[in-house]
Amino acid sequence: MNIKIRTAKEGDAAVIAKSMIMSSRSGKKIGIFDLIFETSDDATLQHYLERLVSTDTKSYCHYSNFIIAEIHDKVVGLLCGYEPRIATHEIFTKALSEFGLDASYQERMSAYKLCEPTFDKKTWVLDFIYIDPEYKSLEVLKTLVQKNLLTARLKGYRQVQTLLDIGSVETRMDYEKLGFEYLDEKRSDYFAEVFLRPGILRLSMHL
Repeated sequence: MNIKIRTAKEGDAAVIAKSMIMSSRSGKKIGIFDLIFETSDDATLQHYLERLVSTDTKSYCHYSNFIIAEIHDKVVGLLCGYEPRIATHEIFTKALSEFGLDASYQERMSAYKLCEPTFDKKTWVLDFIYIDPEYKSLEVLKTLVQKNLLTARLKGYRQVQTLLDIGSVETRMDYEKLGFEYLDEKRSDYFAEVFLRPGILRLSMHL
């Protein structure tokens, strides 16, 4: 399988936005962006997220944090890798303000925040990982992760973490095959009520 990895460009905003909708829901009825933007309409979410990934403020959702996997020039996977010490909640709020969304979105995220982990300044985070179901294989995920972790090492990071919904057994097994290990988890009845999942678990790997 000839997999090409490239850095995302602003022109990839549409495909990035679509992948963010899919990965944030990850089989759930709603995801975090449904709450932030107060809608579950895919077209509306697509519109907002295309703007979010292209803001002048570089939040963790910015296109520059994404890499893209292609096979025969077709996008088959995406991955976001970012530095929590730089891409803070304050930066995210500033990015949203560029197109008129105020900080009230944080109240709508209250269920998520109950299970959201705190990352230290020495941690590199993988997020918004999406593999096209037609090309879903460990090889695509492995290639994306290895390429992104090379960037993390070059920036001096020695620890990487990623988040999964508790109960995502198959995805967790794939990450463990790549060397990730269980770190911790947070559960909440309120989270379960909103997302129909018990909570969030964190996987970690030393580089």
